[in-house]
Amino acid sequence: MQRLFSLSILYFVATTACGENWPQWRGSRLDGKSLDHGFPESVTEKSVAWRTVLPGLGHASPIVWQDRIFTVAAVAESAQRLLLCVDRVSGKLLWEQPVLKSPLEGKHRLNSHASSTPATDGERVFTAFLDGAQVVVSAHDFSGQQAWQVRPGVFTSKHGFCGSPIIFEDKVIVNCDHDGPGYIVALARKDGRQLWRIERPNQTRSYCVPLIKELSRRTQMVLSGSKCVTSYDPHDGRLLWMIDGPTEQFVASIVHDEKSNLLLMSGGFPEHHILAIKPDGMGDVTNTHIVWRTNKGVSYVPSPLCESGWLLIVSDSGIAHCFDAAKGEIAWEERMKEHHASLVSAEGKAFFINDFGTLRVVKPGLKYDLLAESELGEKVFASPAMSDGQIFIRGEKNLICLGKRLPQTAVR
Repeated sequence: MQRLFSLSILYFVATTACGENWPQWRGSRLDGKSLDHGFPESVTEKSVAWRTVLPGLGHASPIVWQDRIFTVAAVAESAQRLLLCVDRVSGKLLWEQPVLKSPLEGKHRLNSHASSTPATDGERVFTAFLDGAQVVVSAHDFSGQQAWQVRPGVFTSKHGFCGSPIIFEDKVIVNCDHDGPGYIVALARKDGRQLWRIERPNQTRSYCVPLIKELSRRTQMVLSGSKCVTSYDPHDGRLLWMIDGPTEQFVASIVHDEKSNLLLMSGGFPEHHILAIKPDGMGDVTNTHIVWRTNKGVSYVPSPLCESGWLLIVSDSGIAHCFDAAKGEIAWEERMKEHHASLVSAEGKAFFINDFGTLRVVKPGLKYDLLAESELGEKVFASPAMSDGQIFIRGEKNLICLGKRLPQTAVR
């Protein structure tokens, strides 16, 4: 089983002789980390390769596969949800494909009608939107032609929709925690048929994208949401372990610290918690597998980052913290203004982008080490993508490319 999963990841990541693709939410490994090098640290005339105005609005991140960049947008005037394809070299918008036409759903003021980041396997692009009370998952090829479209279930939340699809082996997995009969569904990449379905407990809205990773000699799919933290086997949806609570609603994805072999969870509403969790349990591990917890430095929306034994995290209000991931001790804290984009890293450096478009590059460690600070010139709510020495940032109006594409082999 472990060998099959490893082969799947190798196919997913190393499809070219150059660096990594960034094919889904938070990259190939769903953790916000790139193994490539040569990324710019600041926004300058030389580092901006291109800016491309995108139609509509959306908070979905861009994804990257070789020479193509994909993202989604919602156009209020036509009530359309679009899949967009951009040429990586020139920044030219190659095509825009309507995926859904439906009245715009109600949402939180900080959400959008196109917040779900698409995913690609190199042949098709998978998207998720909301049509009234129905989730719509679609597959399109690289020319924009629809391969299939299914409606796996209902979804109700006054905050709107955001369920980013992710890919595992032959499956497209979508988390649909909501204020009703919540579920996680695995669909066949080939034709959209349902392969398994998890009926979620507690019927409470959450928006977490799962982390899938080899942990304690098992392939685990871990996420917080709907008043619990859970681990499932992504092959069949079987529950492995669960923690009750620690609060009701969650948005940020879980990350894993390689050094301590701990899962780090941050959330949520109405209470704020960070938990460090041992991933080797079975059944109810609420009272046995929490190594440390704190109510300080908690992020609700932006997903954190583990880098070199440090947990880097920024709250929605813009207070960044660096924790010793193994011990839970705070190394430093720094004010960065309101922040909703998730953190990414490369070459041991963390990239923070706040809502106002301020890009900060920080070296994790005992002290706050700011390497660079610069301005993108527009608001940013989407998380960036990293590939081949280039950073792709979805701004309020533009898709921005920073850096030159480098012929390189990702460090494995």
